[in-house]
Amino acid sequence: MSFRIALSGLNAATAGLNTTANNIANVNTVGFKRSRAEFGDLFANSGYGLQRNAVGAGVRVTNIAQQHSQGTINFTDNALDMAISGNGFFTLNRGGETVYGRAGNFGVDREGYVVNPIGDRLQAFPPTISATGQVTGFNNGQLSDLRLSLGEAPPLATSTIEIGVNLPADAVPPLLAPFDPADAQTYNRATTVTVYDSLGVSHNTTFYYVKTATPGEWQLYTQIDGTAVSGPDVLEYGPTGELVTPATGNFTLPPYTPTTGANPITLTLQVGESTQYGSSFSVNRLVQDGYPTGRLSNLDISEDGVVSARYTNGQAIPLGQIALTNFSNVQGLQKLGDTTWAETSESGAAQRGAPGSANLGLLQAGALEASNVDITEQLVEMINAQRNFQANAQMISTADQITQTVINIR
Repeated sequence: MSFRIALSGLNAATAGLNTTANNIANVNTVGFKRSRAEFGDLFANSGYGLQRNAVGAGVRVTNIAQQHSQGTINFTDNALDMAISGNGFFTLNRGGETVYGRAGNFGVDREGYVVNPIGDRLQAFPPTISATGQVTGFNNGQLSDLRLSLGEAPPLATSTIEIGVNLPADAVPPLLAPFDPADAQTYNRATTVTVYDSLGVSHNTTFYYVKTATPGEWQLYTQIDGTAVSGPDVLEYGPTGELVTPATGNFTLPPYTPTTGANPITLTLQVGESTQYGSSFSVNRLVQDGYPTGRLSNLDISEDGVVSARYTNGQAIPLGQIALTNFSNVQGLQKLGDTTWAETSESGAAQRGAPGSANLGLLQAGALEASNVDITEQLVEMINAQRNFQANAQMISTADQITQTVINIR
């Protein structure tokens, strides 16, 4: 009996050593969760139950339990590296099967999908698009493979120009008339801004300001690529320098048809911020709302999981919101290897949501969660398991000596 008891102790110590060895081997594995060997005592059982003074029958391994504590977050230079600070798992698509992981060392495959090192595709909530093409939110009831848009971002034709200039109150009419854009003596000042057509081609738009003989009155002429579009449009200012005419503060210019084959450019000039004060001519604001085509230049990942593609034209387009998943009993998850797990009946149903919602953690972009293995703690565990093994081996040696003594009795 003592041989079997000691043998069970050897087996338990070996399981403890194997568990510790596995922890130490994965000390540098991204997102790895250390395991702990758990044991239970054994008693011989008969049809009449256990006797009160029954001697135990040894020990057995009851569970190898993973410890899902937070690992250290280390910062990297990779924009697609992500670490979860708090509860939750990344949701992954493995050939149609949904699996879960904590390792956030993602990259991009040849088709533009965001994948982990073994090819599992990262899952995200797709954006919801309005009738005007704007992203209004994310569909939290649907999962899709997160895919980066590798093409160019479409342009936006300019429709509005905001003009905030100060025209000097003491200005005098030009020396020559009528207005001629080729002759600087026929106008007082000029400003230029770049606008874009529906194909993203840039066009120079120039505004010419001409002081009239009427106090507080100016004329505005507009040309696009040297072609007259509008003018004279009258700007009239009151005695305190504020704009009086146009009363709405806006001009809508006639359409200009570019030679690129794009749609006609129709501009609205917002001149409500323009003034006529005694200071010199100054441009305080001259902006337009269009932009050209853009190439992908960077990725932004917010702490709530929104992945946005940033383009060279200054635009950021949301591609999706990363989906995190948590479980009522993470110990019940099935280990799949490669720091991934699968849902089981013991883990409970998946509780899915956006980072930072409910009991889910936040995302840290450009960072990775390190293994939660404490090497010092594991070395101590190794020493304990080694001593347990030695003690059980000594128990077998002692039992052998006793048996040998009994055999040698004459």
